[in-house]
Amino acid sequence: MNERILTTLGFDDVKTKVAQYLATAQGNDELNQLAPSSDSDTVRAWLEESEDGMKVLRLRGGLPVPKLMNINPHMKRIEIGANLNGLELAEVARVLSTTSEITRFIEDLQDSEIEFSRLYFWADQLVTLPELSGRLRRSVEEDGRIKDDASQELRVIRSQIRRSEQNIREQLDGLVRGKNAKYLSDAIITMRNDRYVIPVKQEYRGTFGGVVHDQSASGQTLFIEPKQVVELNNRLRQQQISERTEIERILAELSAELVPYRREIIHNAYVLGRFDLMNAKARLAKELKAVVPELSEENHVFFKQARHPLLDQNTAVANDITIGENYQAIVITGPNTGGKTVTLKTLGLLQLMGQAGLPLPVGEESRMGIFEEVFADIGDEQSIEQSLSTFSSHMTTIVSILEKINERSLVLFDELGAGTDPQEGAALAIAILDAVGAKSSYVMATTHYPELKIYGYNRPNTINASMEFDVDTLSPTYRLLIGVPGRSNAFEISRRLGLDASIIESAKQIIDDESQDLNDMIADLENQRKMTETEYHEVRHYVDESEALYRDLKNAYSYFFDEREKEMEKARKQANQLVQQAQEEAEKVIKDIRQLQLSGQGNVKEHQLIDARTQLEDLKQEEQLKKNKVLQKAKAKKQFKEGDEVLVETYGQRGTLLKKMSNNDWQVQIGILKMTISEDDMTLTTPLEEPKQRVITGVQRGAGSRVKTELDVRGKRYEAALAEVDQYIDAALLANYSQVRIIHGKGTGALRKGITDYLKNHRNVKSFEFAPASEGGDGATVVTFK
Repeated sequence: MNERILTTLGFDDVKTKVAQYLATAQGNDELNQLAPSSDSDTVRAWLEESEDGMKVLRLRGGLPVPKLMNINPHMKRIEIGANLNGLELAEVARVLSTTSEITRFIEDLQDSEIEFSRLYFWADQLVTLPELSGRLRRSVEEDGRIKDDASQELRVIRSQIRRSEQNIREQLDGLVRGKNAKYLSDAIITMRNDRYVIPVKQEYRGTFGGVVHDQSASGQTLFIEPKQVVELNNRLRQQQISERTEIERILAELSAELVPYRREIIHNAYVLGRFDLMNAKARLAKELKAVVPELSEENHVFFKQARHPLLDQNTAVANDITIGENYQAIVITGPNTGGKTVTLKTLGLLQLMGQAGLPLPVGEESRMGIFEEVFADIGDEQSIEQSLSTFSSHMTTIVSILEKINERSLVLFDELGAGTDPQEGAALAIAILDAVGAKSSYVMATTHYPELKIYGYNRPNTINASMEFDVDTLSPTYRLLIGVPGRSNAFEISRRLGLDASIIESAKQIIDDESQDLNDMIADLENQRKMTETEYHEVRHYVDESEALYRDLKNAYSYFFDEREKEMEKARKQANQLVQQAQEEAEKVIKDIRQLQLSGQGNVKEHQLIDARTQLEDLKQEEQLKKNKVLQKAKAKKQFKEGDEVLVETYGQRGTLLKKMSNNDWQVQIGILKMTISEDDMTLTTPLEEPKQRVITGVQRGAGSRVKTELDVRGKRYEAALAEVDQYIDAALLANYSQVRIIHGKGTGALRKGITDYLKNHRNVKSFEFAPASEGGDGATVVTFK
């Protein structure tokens, strides 16, 4: 990409936002070299790294990359035979220890079977050097000081130095205390020229003898090394020289040990820099609420709810920006301060960021293209004070752009053709857009010229757009309207501000009819767009409801046919059993008649035939009146009234009618329970002659009870299912069941959750759990009562 476009669109400012999250010098080097690429494989790899970084940040808080200095100069020095100092060795040791820590961290991710696109690729390139890292760690402090454990010789020398310093201090302590204190400016021990001295008053300089090393600014104090410690200081000085020599030897030895691993160490630092950049991009994504877009090889760009990355993300207006699939040219018209230039820059900057592998502040399912070049002619907002030099500058830039563009170029024009005569400027703008279109380049242009509104309608692969303006508040909304050209709104704004209506009408008559018709057309388009948008949201609501109802009906339909087939199959089996039984009985009767004929009695007598016919008639199964619901219902309707004693057949219990709830339902008092019972399930009974009060310890299930041990509510609506469960639980308690099963199916889980919440709050439910896998698993719930 050309450097000019990176500056014009603010790409360097985005890199500055990334830099604040970097911890390593190598990461800063990688960021400084970061620029948009036009190679699809490279861009895809960069975007995958960003996605991996965001995933690690979300799952583990980011990669543990600490602050690391640039060690490349150190590696170059040891390559030519130079020795590193302690601080440089400490920085190298830091890189090696971080390499080991990162390797362990990523191995833990692998053990957790977390998938990444590029993270493991980079991790495999890290080379851990545990022995070398351990040697450096034992020899060098983080601040570069060489440790006593670096060598046995150094430990001995430093031990001697500490004893010598102690002897010197003991000698000097004896001199600065007691009667000698009067000869001193201050009773302290200090250092001059790396030797221990005491501050002696000028007039007593000969009292202690020894060597004068310094004096105060006033000359009243001399810093003297007393003769008693001269030899001790000499010995200390010799030991310090030995220490320095040993340290230089250790540094040379450690530097030499780095030489064979120079390339591995440099590459480790490079990989850690890549990890640092991945971390920084992930943290930028968190700040911007950004995502990694999809790549479109056909350059079908769709930035959903796009926001400019350099604006405040809490106040920036998000817009859908799309180009490439249905049109390759967008002409944005309308007044200034509406957000046209920001929209233009947003498209260009997001495309540059995406081609540099950075996450974008857009919505999910956004797509980006890959352009070989992005060109822009974007200047300050235009005014009536524009000079010819400004126009010339813009035209020079446009000429340069037209020479370089091709079918994989994205071109951004701000106020195209401005700065000259409006008629000529509009003509130039149209001609320039035609030239760009002839090369199949992608272009977004802003303009004030109304002629370009017609251009957007007439040219293929071209669409008008504008920035919405709220006439009621006299302020822009910064929303991009694709397909609607902009208008000045001057008449509406003037009317809102109180300008006389006659003046406005005169102004409308002055402008030519064509411009007025165009403004009227635009106003009509805006009204139609708002109406369509309102209707769309309303229709969308009904569509969502219809889809939900369709799913419920489909499930119920499927369940109905499944159950019908089951019942039909059951009926067929029962019918076959009855037929088989009837055939066996008939065969027996026929056999008996045949035996009579064969017994020699001649013709079968009439009474014998009557007996045989009676036996065949007995094969017919009589329907019991008790189970005939039609007769029961007819009989009960004539006789049921409040206060009647009834037998509730389902539970085998007696009850009293309290009041009629509906045409066919009564509220019945059964013991301590009040229940709504259908007339079909009740028969009148005579009151007990001597009712006695008794303590109800449990309700025994009657012989005629028909309460099943399981309830199937699959395919039923949520409210109806819960109501049926409520009645079923009461029925099961009356039947004295200890455990029942409720079949609710899996589905979306809403019905299962509703039944679970109901059971949690039922006072007679002891526990409940999902059925075993062989009996329905989490599609059924087993309930145990107290």
